[in-house]
Amino acid sequence: MNLLKLISSFKKQTILVVGDAMIDKFIWGKVNRISPEAPVPVVEVTRETEMLGGAANVANNITSLGGKAYVVSVIGKDITGKSLAEMLEEKGINYDCLVYDANRPTIVKTRIIAASQQLVRVDKEIKGFFDHHTESKVLTNMEKIIPQVNAVIISDYGKGVVSPTVLKKTISLAKKHKIPVTVDPKIYHFKKYKKITTMTPNEREVIEGMNAKNIRTDEDIVVLGKKILKTLNSESVLITRGEKGMTLIQPNNKITSIPTRAKEVYDVTGAGDTVISTLTLALAAKSDLLSAAEIANFAAGIVVGKLGTATTNFQELEKTIKEFYGK
Repeated sequence: MNLLKLISSFKKQTILVVGDAMIDKFIWGKVNRISPEAPVPVVEVTRETEMLGGAANVANNITSLGGKAYVVSVIGKDITGKSLAEMLEEKGINYDCLVYDANRPTIVKTRIIAASQQLVRVDKEIKGFFDHHTESKVLTNMEKIIPQVNAVIISDYGKGVVSPTVLKKTISLAKKHKIPVTVDPKIYHFKKYKKITTMTPNEREVIEGMNAKNIRTDEDIVVLGKKILKTLNSESVLITRGEKGMTLIQPNNKITSIPTRAKEVYDVTGAGDTVISTLTLALAAKSDLLSAAEIANFAAGIVVGKLGTATTNFQELEKTIKEFYGK
């Protein structure tokens, strides 16, 4: 497919993101000495930033590329939750279907960075599935939105929103409305993403999700991908492989390797969110799977060259594709 024509159609697409929304906080500083109290660096803070994370960052990627995004998730009835909702509003992301739970804090992942290196990450969260009342609200909100969208992303960070019931209902509704349903998977739910359009695991998730041993070669990864395809009865599997690019596995032994388009890699934070967002936008625009994967690969190559939870936009993606093809 013509990739430039395809990305120009992103602005016509509306995507529902179901999953764990959170805030990614970054504390930036410099290190000049080691603490006298323990053998750890002392970080002198120079600035702090907050960005949308998890499922919220997936939605952010969609709007950044010109699409429209809805988010169905659960956040806390706290100051952080209010901040997250305000950040979604600023980005033009529809958050009317957020569910508020007073028993759980809004998730925050705090990364401390000095000299472009992440020193430590601190997570504020309570994991586990939500009670029946909260889950019912999630299901109701999702059922209301799905008829209005062109595709659904399940952004599973394993924090509790994507319960077995929510997962099964999301996939069945997407199938009912004949729209693509894609998954950014979590290892311990790996074999439950049945009859989806595609999923985007990395190599580690493929190996651990399938409880595989002695995986050493490219062929071993491909064999595992074929097993995933058969186990899930899905239309495809797109395995992200870092500097090796991506491997797209489809039925009838159709295997396609896509070399990485990254020029430099500074930070892989949020790269998986970019892949699933771009891929799904392309599928919503009626792209074939290979063209969708190629566009996602270009987008991932852009964001890994940025520090922090990054996104790309239409202009950057268009420029990168034109440069690659010499246009």
